Amino acid sequence: MSSNLHPMLNVAIKAARAAGAIINRAALDVEAVRVSQKQVNDFVTEVDHASEAAIIETLLTAYPGHGILAEESGSEHGARDSEYVWIIDPLDGTTNFIHGFPVYCVSIGLSVRGKIEQAVVYDPTRNDLFTASRGRGAFLNERRIRVSKRTRLNESLVSTGFPFRTGDNFKQYLAIMADLMPRAAGLRRPGAAALDLAYVAAGYTEAFFETGLSIWDAAAGSLLVTEAGGLISNFTGEGEYLEQRELLAGTPRIYGQLVPILSKYSKFAGVDDKLAATARMRAVDPSRRAGADDSADIYARSTVGLTAEGAEGDAPAAGEAPAPAPAAPRKLTRVKRAAEGSEGTPEA
Repeated sequence: MSSNLHPMLNVAIKAARAAGAIINRAALDVEAVRVSQKQVNDFVTEVDHASEAAIIETLLTAYPGHGILAEESGSEHGARDSEYVWIIDPLDGTTNFIHGFPVYCVSIGLSVRGKIEQAVVYDPTRNDLFTASRGRGAFLNERRIRVSKRTRLNESLVSTGFPFRTGDNFKQYLAIMADLMPRAAGLRRPGAAALDLAYVAAGYTEAFFETGLSIWDAAAGSLLVTEAGGLISNFTGEGEYLEQRELLAGTPRIYGQLVPILSKYSKFAGVDDKLAATARMRAVDPSRRAGADDSADIYARSTVGLTAEGAEGDAPAAGEAPAPAPAAPRKLTRVKRAAEGSEGTPEA
């Protein structure tokens, strides 16, 4: 622990490393880990519980008067009326963990009178420690980090989380992907929101968005992003996001380009935006029957409504020639399976 860090951050680091040691030991024989299911596609393991217990014990030993809000045990530990509340996700990316897919982390944030003041996101597989204190910057392994300097969406890597729970709006995500994939350099789904936010802070990706997140998924990562120079909000650009179950974070320029794209999909969108979102979802719905003059292929339809400027994701810089207008989508052809020994003939 460093003497230059805030003492509460030092305690959070100690707690995160203790939890990481438990996770790493279990990862040596992940097949032996007992797994239960909280709901469809939402898993919890004995490692989650052991990791959370180690974090809580470390924090309350140092600060017995503080409150606790943890993913697995809620607020049953710690003081109920404290202005200091530790927000804990002991193993973000449990589904990855139980498959041996090495993308998961420990997330610990400290809320003081409703504001996140200290943050730790620890990746035990890489021994990467992301930390932040409000007003003091964000760090990765004690090295100062800043968000990416890229300014154009078509050069940017955007991470997200796909819907996986019963009741999630799958068609909305298909529409969002259809809007973003032609505009961005790439769309990624690592599977651990706290680590996704840490990667935005470190400049590994330019933005991250997801719906359905809980406060423990975003508390620590949100401070990392803002202390690294990024912006974070709900999809409409409004600042209250931790408990709204939708989140957008990114570099200032890329964030500014994503808000107009995502805002119509926000649950806080106006009536006109919601109608536009509904129309877009219908346009890219792969289950919709094709009409006589309409292609049934979702990838062909994904460029519906894209202008030259929208496809680039940003206006041309000064002195740059404007981007050429995109060519009209080609009509798809299909090849009939011919009888054995004969060649297939194309069918319009």
